[in-house]
Amino acid sequence: MGVQNNTPRASPRRKSTTLQHLFDLDSKTATVINGKKIGTTNIGSSSSSNLENEEILSSISFCTFVFTFTDPSECASQQELKRQKLLQLLSIVKSSKKPLHDQVMSSLISMISLNLFRPLPPPSNTSSAAEFPDDEDHISTFSPLWSHLQLVYDILIRLVINTDPRLLRGYINNQFVVNLLALFQSEDPRERDSLKNVYHRIYSRFTFYRSFMRKSMNDVFLHYVFETERHYGIKELLEIWGSIINGFTVPLKEEHKLFLMRVLIPFHKTKGMQAYHRQLAYCVSQFVQKEPVLGGIVVRGILRYWPVTNCQKEVLLIGELEELVENIDPDQYRKLALPLCLQITRCLNSWNSQVAERALYIWNNEQFVKMISVAMEEVFPVVVEGMEKNLKWHWSKSVRQLTENVKVMLEEMDPVLHSKCLEEIELRESKAHQAEIKRKEKWDRIEMAAAQHHNQHQFLQPPHFLCVSH
Repeated sequence: MGVQNNTPRASPRRKSTTLQHLFDLDSKTATVINGKKIGTTNIGSSSSSNLENEEILSSISFCTFVFTFTDPSECASQQELKRQKLLQLLSIVKSSKKPLHDQVMSSLISMISLNLFRPLPPPSNTSSAAEFPDDEDHISTFSPLWSHLQLVYDILIRLVINTDPRLLRGYINNQFVVNLLALFQSEDPRERDSLKNVYHRIYSRFTFYRSFMRKSMNDVFLHYVFETERHYGIKELLEIWGSIINGFTVPLKEEHKLFLMRVLIPFHKTKGMQAYHRQLAYCVSQFVQKEPVLGGIVVRGILRYWPVTNCQKEVLLIGELEELVENIDPDQYRKLALPLCLQITRCLNSWNSQVAERALYIWNNEQFVKMISVAMEEVFPVVVEGMEKNLKWHWSKSVRQLTENVKVMLEEMDPVLHSKCLEEIELRESKAHQAEIKRKEKWDRIEMAAAQHHNQHQFLQPPHFLCVSH
């Protein structure tokens, strides 16, 4: 059966359907005595209110029918009529100066739920959404329902903004919030962006749901990090968290510190990190800015999850470490200098020129150099050896040039220690060379002895005769 037969018919057009006209009718029913308006009659007020509610309920009833936009039997005129009805409802919600009637509010929330909370289609792309972080076409599928969904989201966010949360509490409950969170799996970036705005508004205004909403988001994160590594809305959810963390008071609660250690830091190991690294780095930096003592935990966590073969992730993590150094508690410099420099040195020796150059550029950061200067005796031997390797073996001319510039800077920082490190490197290389010579001589003697033994065995062995019968 076609959609036309199932779709509620449009309400008969009354003389006027606008709120302004209804308010004008209200004012015309006022009682006048001796030329003075002393009030409105109850009959006029009641009838206008009923008329208004009937118009709204009629529009809501029509909008409860959900079009698929893929069924050829659906009528385009009916789809457009629903869009017009949604626009009317949006206008009413925006302009309403008083809370909506309970029946209207209940019907409106039911209509919103019917339109939004639908089964999402299976992923159109079997690859992980984060494998193409720079190409939106590969990871985005635009929903044909969006012309209606956009207006439904606009109505919902206007309700959240304009209505007292205590009045909405009976309609927007925990299950409603959970259903919204599930929609972040939508492949349509436009829907995820609208969801982000709605979800964040609910978090801001519905203070009594905040703990539940944080826990619900944490469950999504943990499921993503430790089980599936598939979710389209991680970037948007991290943007919400960035705003939440920004509002945390100091000292931070233990719950929030655990979120940093158990959720945000393990995010650095996921294969899709490039797609949302900017949002992740912002969340982490907010924690360190609020409590610099957490910098040590964060740096060690990032080093623990350092990628082995993903050069793009390495470049991003070097930049994140550089930003973190700006906010780390200086009391932790000595503890962090050596492990941080070990990783940076491995990166500047990388055969990937982008990784090597990014690791060398970090030496332009004054705060990083200040950290190194606190533990010069421990750090210099590692760094100087890494620089010498680059100058001797690296294939990239630009990397060798940058290495030369850093080497000059290290010489100026502590000429005596730098010379001492070079002498130790030469001594180790000399010992290694002598050991290699001895090893080769030993193998030569073994080969000569084996050859002599083989010759003697052949000389002493009696000849073999082969008998052939005719």
